[in-house]
Amino acid sequence: MPSYAYFHKQFVPLSEAKIGVMTNAFHYGTAIFEGIRGNWNSEQKQIYLFRLKEHYERLHNGCRILKIALPYTIDELCQITVKLVEMCRFEEDIYVRPLAYKSAERLGVRLHDVEDDFLAFVIPWGPYLDVDKARCGISSWRRPEETPRAKITGLYINNALAKSEAIENGFDEAIMFTSDGHVSEGSGENIFLVTDGKLVTPASYDSFLMGITRDTVIKLAQKELGIETIERQIDRSELYIAEECFFTGTAAHITPIAEIDHRKIGNGEIGEITKRLQQLYSEVIRGNNPKYLDWCTPAYKR
Repeated sequence: MPSYAYFHKQFVPLSEAKIGVMTNAFHYGTAIFEGIRGNWNSEQKQIYLFRLKEHYERLHNGCRILKIALPYTIDELCQITVKLVEMCRFEEDIYVRPLAYKSAERLGVRLHDVEDDFLAFVIPWGPYLDVDKARCGISSWRRPEETPRAKITGLYINNALAKSEAIENGFDEAIMFTSDGHVSEGSGENIFLVTDGKLVTPASYDSFLMGITRDTVIKLAQKELGIETIERQIDRSELYIAEECFFTGTAAHITPIAEIDHRKIGNGEIGEITKRLQQLYSEVIRGNNPKYLDWCTPAYKR
């Protein structure tokens, strides 16, 4: 089934959405992106877009950082996305990629006096980490010390280096540290530990993106399981002795970590708290938990 894009203020087949080789964002990483999950509910024959508004709120904030004059309100972006998903008519889990970018075909390192544009496209996409439980390695690549709270394309080069390093070393994913040696995040995910029955995750100053799935897990753990989340700096050795460990992310959902640097986490299986959060999260994102339907925007329905 063909996919579509919103490009140059109109809906076009994805194959026709092309940018020129001189586009500023291509050369300098001057773009803000988001990743939005559409989760297919096979019983309801419905796709639900998860926390759509929150993703576009973060995109708007990122545009302020990069001086991108986004010509749409958050509500308009949500409406464009719902229409785009309905045009694509996928009956499986999907991934929406919006991008606000410096679109002028003009070279030069700057943000001022460079025209902007917005695009979005939809693709089918299953699990980002296509494993039941991940084997991870500590990366030699560090997260930049000064990290704006936005998904800026140019900031992801260290993450890409870390991911390839991990795969080439036989792991499924990397764990990155801050410049001063504390745990930060995966190459594309936030990270949680379970210690003494509580969730522990890096503090906001530890050079990672403040993930929407991260926020979802913190809220669900507290409200549904009565489990507290502690946000603080985490040392390397704490990873090895954690009772459980898992990643969170829009693409990765909740992915258990079974091993770090060839050391088993717990007994090397999916931990009990991680499993309960996985089950709860899966129900919520597919619109099967009425308490959290305000997080789910209905889109395509067969």
